[in-house]
Amino acid sequence: MVGAGSGIGRAVVDAFRAEGADVAVLERDAAKCAALREQIPGMPVVTGDATTRAANETAVRAALDAFGGLDVLVNCVGIFDFYRGISELDPDLVDEAFDEIFAANVKSHLHAVKAALPALRRGAHGSVILTESTSAYYPGRGGVLYVSSKFAVRGLVTALAHELAPEIRVNGVAPGGTLNTDLRGLASLGLSDRSLGAIPGREAELAGRVPLRVALSGADHAWSYVFLASERSRGITGDVVHPDGGVAVKG
Repeated sequence: MVGAGSGIGRAVVDAFRAEGADVAVLERDAAKCAALREQIPGMPVVTGDATTRAANETAVRAALDAFGGLDVLVNCVGIFDFYRGISELDPDLVDEAFDEIFAANVKSHLHAVKAALPALRRGAHGSVILTESTSAYYPGRGGVLYVSSKFAVRGLVTALAHELAPEIRVNGVAPGGTLNTDLRGLASLGLSDRSLGAIPGREAELAGRVPLRVALSGADHAWSYVFLASERSRGITGDVVHPDGGVAVKG
């Protein structure tokens, strides 16, 4: 489980453990790692940067040392651009901001899959689940950098599902807006202290913009990951689940 310290990632850890799964974690934030170790004694928790090869390989080794194998890889890593449009981007910051968001939102997925691939292939039915977003399907759910990075994750799901079949299934989850998320902004744009979940009135705003009139939490999204990892979805690959309150049918 990559990116498990808070929000959807933390909820995914709880949901998998509730189903009896053994879970190992890679998380960048040292304080969140400490909390995970305290709350779930004995769970392997690796502190490291998911955008690097070394951290992902260390996390895979920790899982193999603890459990002897690896059947499922989930990546929930992401950073946000707080709806910054192209006209609002300082041209002096475009290169740095692009590199930062694509490293977190795209390259971390590549490194995670590459590190886990040998172990997943040794298992009977490997499964990879990457985190997309409603931003990759509908306009207005992020700025130009965030939206394009999430479109790239859609591409990863399609390309990897084609390449890795039949041994490994690859799917995505595209959550809508999420309560209590700690999704942070780009440091290169001076937004690293901003958390999307801290926006005032967020629950009412989330519920008001979707047909089901629900404000979904990380726990609501987490069961989509569990389903895609399970044998109940053994015929599904290269696809995506949309826990988003019904955005697609909005009039």
